[in-house]
Amino acid sequence: MLSRRIEFAPERDAAIFAELPGAPAVFIMRGERGSEPYVSKTSDLKRRLTRLLSAPEEQGKRLNLRERCRTIDYTLTGSDFESGFLLYTILRREFPRNLPRNYRERLKLRFAPLIKLNLENPYPRAYVTRRIGKLHSTSRYYGPFASRAGAEKFLNDALDFFKMRRCDFDLNPDPGFPGCMYSEMKMCLAPCFKGCTDDEYRHEVAQVRDFLESGGQSLERNLAEQREKASAELQFEAAAAIHGRMEKLCGILGATSLPEIARPIEKLNAVMVQPSAGKGAVSLFKITRGMIAEPVSFAVEEKTEAASAAGGGAVKKAAPRSMESRIAECLAQIPEAQPASAIELNEHLAIVKRWYYRSRKTGEIFLTDERGEFPLRRIVRGIGRVLRGEKAEAAGSDEAHRAYWLARTREEES
Repeated sequence: MLSRRIEFAPERDAAIFAELPGAPAVFIMRGERGSEPYVSKTSDLKRRLTRLLSAPEEQGKRLNLRERCRTIDYTLTGSDFESGFLLYTILRREFPRNLPRNYRERLKLRFAPLIKLNLENPYPRAYVTRRIGKLHSTSRYYGPFASRAGAEKFLNDALDFFKMRRCDFDLNPDPGFPGCMYSEMKMCLAPCFKGCTDDEYRHEVAQVRDFLESGGQSLERNLAEQREKASAELQFEAAAAIHGRMEKLCGILGATSLPEIARPIEKLNAVMVQPSAGKGAVSLFKITRGMIAEPVSFAVEEKTEAASAAGGGAVKKAAPRSMESRIAECLAQIPEAQPASAIELNEHLAIVKRWYYRSRKTGEIFLTDERGEFPLRRIVRGIGRVLRGEKAEAAGSDEAHRAYWLARTREEES
């Protein structure tokens, strides 16, 4: 899983430290067989290992593994997200869930808030949860949201447009049941006391599902049609009331209430662009239904091999391809990550959520559109921004940036 290995011996520490790169990395230090490995990530591998493996200071309290370490495995990374995802993968293998201090505790990984539309209940309802119970369920999940409070606020505001139940107990419809405040305010069809037929309630649930599946667009279109019809019939008061509902809906569907990434988990498909450890390249993370695939390095400047023409010494160069076609081909070749369990899916969603909602983060994410297609032109521009951000601190030459614009110039000329 890690690309490089070094055999460590205390008597050769100076030569070993000299070989180590001063770059971000994820590493494992192993001791004798059966001992617990030391797994971590760092922004400077040389400095971190020098501190852990140098001769200890007298009466020093700093952790020192000089006498215990036998081998060092490491892989260089280009971003904090790549380091975190690789660290998660390694810890999951080294410290499974049956151990007292398993990988989730070490990572402090907390599941992301989601909205669950529980369709397994005879009288479905929607509520906020942090756990997908099983992979192949008839229920629908939407998210991830930044916080539980944010998910609950969006859900409560959205349900004001519908009459689906909000109670949290299993219903046993009884005409003698007194109901609740929502039925009193005509905000619920009240299946609890047979205030509606089962077909009427299923129809209301279908409308809520369409709303959540479309990110609110189904209701927005419906209200727009109602407003146009009322205006055409000169029912201006009704049209004004519908317009007020549309304004309220626009506030609910804003980016602060409903982030772009909060969508049906089955449609949570994206590509994340992160800096790469290699020069003139970025790392692409393909996300399929919330699952993160292993990163793939994408070189901005395409390397074309020269081929000799038959019968002569002339050299024929391959025609340059557009960046969009290269990105599409690269993404098509990345195998989709499949969850082994619902817990693994929850963990990947938590990793995506942790990165996405940071106030300061490296890299960009590009979600698929309604047709399930990647916005290739936006991804091209995003790759350029990520490369410029990677080299922004360096004054003078920017090799990655120049390579990007060189490739774009060749595309336009072709």
